[in-house]
Amino acid sequence: MTTLEIHLRTPHRRQREFIRSTAKRKVVRAGRRGGKTTGVAILAIEAFLAGRRILYATPTQEQVDRFWQEVKAALEAPIDAGVFYKNETRHIIDRTGTEQRIRAKTAWNADTLRGDYADLLILDEYQLMSKDAWGLVGAPMLLDNNGDAIFIYTTKRGKHHSKELYKRAEEDTSGRWAVFNFSSHDNPYLSREALAEITQDMTQLAYRMEILAEEIDDDPRALWKRADIEHVTSWPDMVRVVVGVDPPGTADGAECGIVVAGMARNREAYVLADCSLRGTPAQWGSEVVTAYHLHQADRIIGEVNNGGDMVEHVIRTVDSQAAYKAVRASRGKAVRAEPVVAQYQQERVHHAGQLEELEDQMCTWVPGEGPSPDRVDALVWALTELMLLGAKEVKSWRPC
Repeated sequence: MTTLEIHLRTPHRRQREFIRSTAKRKVVRAGRRGGKTTGVAILAIEAFLAGRRILYATPTQEQVDRFWQEVKAALEAPIDAGVFYKNETRHIIDRTGTEQRIRAKTAWNADTLRGDYADLLILDEYQLMSKDAWGLVGAPMLLDNNGDAIFIYTTKRGKHHSKELYKRAEEDTSGRWAVFNFSSHDNPYLSREALAEITQDMTQLAYRMEILAEEIDDDPRALWKRADIEHVTSWPDMVRVVVGVDPPGTADGAECGIVVAGMARNREAYVLADCSLRGTPAQWGSEVVTAYHLHQADRIIGEVNNGGDMVEHVIRTVDSQAAYKAVRASRGKAVRAEPVVAQYQQERVHHAGQLEELEDQMCTWVPGEGPSPDRVDALVWALTELMLLGAKEVKSWRPC
């Protein structure tokens, strides 16, 4: 077998940095389609050809398939020649009678990672794995051969173990750990036009995390802290439900805040849905009315500072019978929000599941800075109506 029979891709510059690193532990934070899985496939193939035993683990079958296709394509000739044995079902390529092997499998916690060993362990999409996958099983499996490990992840919201691992590795001065960070833009094979266009389809926060591979911390100056947001998977019947609407300040497709909240008999509130969207008045008006009927709401609460009578007109164009109440801001956003924040701190507000984009805005918006927080404004109007104005209306409500 000659080296010409191995068809390895040529890594781009940022992939070469972690492939050639001699660190025993490598942590790679990269943007979507930045080339991280292709890069570790190249690393795995080179290690395999050097006689090593590689285990690639990731929580999703799609990632296993992507890695597996890269490995198979590179080693096709020696596999066909019978030099290496391939088990398609178990995603294994090995040299019979030796420890030389590549295996790809799905794993998301310690139990699903058990039952194997390696001298090169690759944990891809590590942010989706349980922390114990590495601590309880991954690290011990490398003991026999003083093996190496590489962790690949894309940043996610809030505090998480992959971010903590990156920070610990970044602070290491022994040379045992190394960190690598690159964005989707660093992949020269991606369309520049598509990358530019995608900014129109993502929130700024999502773009910074998923494409630019930035770690986004909650701003300590923000009014809300994630620790104050309680998530529930079930909730009681509501005695009152409203839809808060913060219309866009411009007519150019800016985001309209649309948040549904309800009050239970115990006077605690539940944020039931975040239906905010970018679109024309006709589009967001339709979304408001849909949310109103879907959640059997009692009233739509619309801010009129920016839109004036236009807000009611848009809604009534869609449904002339919808109950509507106009509200006007006479105080600043922070002053209006603070009583609502206090309700969260008193554990009187609960979120029906994860409302990620709303919660991101709650925990990163700093009063007086940046664009208007449309989702937060809609939330504040809805919860102010339910919890602070002492509304008398009572209506039994159940989810559709």
